[in-house]
Amino acid sequence: MIPSIHKRGSETIGLIKYLYGPGTDEVHIDPHLVAAFDPLTPDPGRNPKATYEQLEHLLDQPVNALPASKRPEKHVWHLSVRAAPEDPILSDEDWAAIARRMVAATGIAPDGDEQACRWAAVRHADDHIHIIATLVRDDGRRPRRHNEARRAQAECRRIEVDYGLRRVPPGDGTAAKPPTSAERHKAQREGREQAAREELREAVRRAVAGVMSEEELFDRLAASGLLIRKRVAPSGDLLGYKVALPDNRNGEKEPVFYAGSTLSPDLSLPRIRKRFSGGSSPSGQSDNGPSPQSSGPAPTGPAAVRRGAATAAWQALLIIDHGEDSQVAAHIAAAGEVLDALAKTSAAHTREQLRAAAFTFERATRSHIQAERGHDRALRKAARDLIYSGPALGRGEDGATTAMAIDMLFFLVTAAAHWHAKKDHAQQAAAAREAAEHLRIAYQAAANVPLGMLYQRGHRLSQPLRQKQAAHLRAAVPELAEQILAEPGWHALAATLADTESAGHDPATLLMEAAGRRELGSAGSISDVLVWRLRRLADLPADATAMPDLTPAAAKGSGRVASPAPSQDGQPRKTR
Repeated sequence: MIPSIHKRGSETIGLIKYLYGPGTDEVHIDPHLVAAFDPLTPDPGRNPKATYEQLEHLLDQPVNALPASKRPEKHVWHLSVRAAPEDPILSDEDWAAIARRMVAATGIAPDGDEQACRWAAVRHADDHIHIIATLVRDDGRRPRRHNEARRAQAECRRIEVDYGLRRVPPGDGTAAKPPTSAERHKAQREGREQAAREELREAVRRAVAGVMSEEELFDRLAASGLLIRKRVAPSGDLLGYKVALPDNRNGEKEPVFYAGSTLSPDLSLPRIRKRFSGGSSPSGQSDNGPSPQSSGPAPTGPAAVRRGAATAAWQALLIIDHGEDSQVAAHIAAAGEVLDALAKTSAAHTREQLRAAAFTFERATRSHIQAERGHDRALRKAARDLIYSGPALGRGEDGATTAMAIDMLFFLVTAAAHWHAKKDHAQQAAAAREAAEHLRIAYQAAANVPLGMLYQRGHRLSQPLRQKQAAHLRAAVPELAEQILAEPGWHALAATLADTESAGHDPATLLMEAAGRRELGSAGSISDVLVWRLRRLADLPADATAMPDLTPAAAKGSGRVASPAPSQDGQPRKTR
C-alpha cells in the first residue's frame, strides 16, 4: 500500500471538484465519501441535495474563522492511499478505517483530539482513496505534521499486515523521488516509455559511470543530447547543474529542467565530486594521479575491458564479504556504475536485461551508510574503461567475455543483496535481488553460444582425456564432483580443464582455487561458473575458437558452427 502526500493547495473547491469529477488521467467511477471528520458531512456524490460548495464551506470553516492576515496561503492538504494491483478489493468500511488511521498517523486528526483538522476521504476507484484536509485546527492552531511522510509509510506497513495485503519493503528516506502523477500521465500522453525524470536519471547515471572530473562529466552529458544549465557562484565556482530533455517542454514551450539532486540524492554535484578517486579538489579534479584528459581513453578493446571488469568484480566480492561497512557501501555504489557502463556498451541481445538490471540496482546503491570513496577505484576504472572501449559486437571474444563479466557481476549483486539484508535495508536488498534476476536472463543470452562451443569442444575430447579431467575434478572438489559430472555443462568444463593443462597449469590446483574462492550455492550451473573462473584465472581466451583444437582430426573440415549445449531434458539451456 503506497501513500502519496501531494503538494499543498490554496483552493479547497478545486480539489473537491477534481475528486468528484469525471477525472482527467483516469476515469472516476462513483465518487463518494467513505469517511470524514464528522459523520454528518455532506456527500455530493451520493446525496443529490449536497453541493461541492457545502463541503468546501464545512472544511474551510476553521480557516475562514482566522483573520485574513493569519490564514495560511496554502491550507489544502491532500493524501492518496493506493493498494497494490494484486491486493483484494477493499470495502468502503475498510477504506474508512484506513482513512482514520492515516489522518491519525500523519498528525492531521490524532485519535481522541476533538479540536483536530477537518478532513474527508473520497473514493472514486476500487484501489485507492483520496483524503482532503484543511491545515487549521478547530482551535485555530496548526497541526503537528513533523515527518508526516515517514509516519504515513510506517502506518501503511502496519495496515498491510492487518489486512493481509502485499508487503511493501519499508523505506529509509534514501530512495530517489519517483515521478509525480502529472509526470507519469504526461509521459503516457506523449508516448514515452518513462517519465522525463526517470529518463534523465538514467542518462545522468550513465554519464557519471567512471567519470573522473567535472569536465568529463559535462562532456558526456552534452554528448548524450541533454540540455545543461550550470549554477555558478559570483566567485566563478560551479555550485550545481540542471539537465533537460530537448523535447520535454512546459506550457510555454520551454525545456523542463531538473537539478541533479532532484533526480537522485547521489547525483548532486557535491556527491558526484566525492566519486572522483582519492577525494577531489574544489574544481573536481582528482588529487591522485593524472587527469583523465592526460591519460586518455582506455587503449584496449571491449573484450579486454570486460575481462578486467570481471576481475574487478571478483576483488570487490572480497570487500563485500569482509570489508568495513563504509568500504562495502562504496563498492556497491561503484558496482552500479559498472552495470550502467556495461548496459550502455553491450550488444542488442543482452542490452535490455542489462539496462533493467542497472535501473533496478540503482536503488541498492544508496543507504544511510556513508560510502568511503577511493577504495572503489578498480570498479570505477572498470566502468570508465567499458565506456571508452566502445560498443561490443556480442560475438567471439566480445560475447564470451561479456558472459564472463555478467557471471561475476551476478555474484557481486547477490552479495550486495545479502549484505543489505543483514543490515535490514529491505528496499535495497529487494532491488539487488531483482537486479540479479535480470542479470541471470542477460547471462543466458550472452553465454549460450560461447558455452555451446565449449560444450562441443569437450564432447570431442577422447574418452581417456575426459576421464583424466574427471579425475582432476574429483581430486579438487570431491564434495561437488558427482553433481558437476551430471550437469549438461560438464563437457564445457572438461574442455576448459584441458585448456588450462595445455597452457601449463595444474588443472586440479587451479580448480581448487576457483571453487574455494566463493560460494557456489547460488549458481544454477556450477560447471558454468567454474568455466569462467578458470578461464579468467588461467588467462585463457573466453572464446573457445581462439584455442588450438585438442582433437584436430575430429574437427578438421567440418565447417559447422557449434550449437548450444542441450539440457538434460532436451530443452534450451538455462545456465544460471
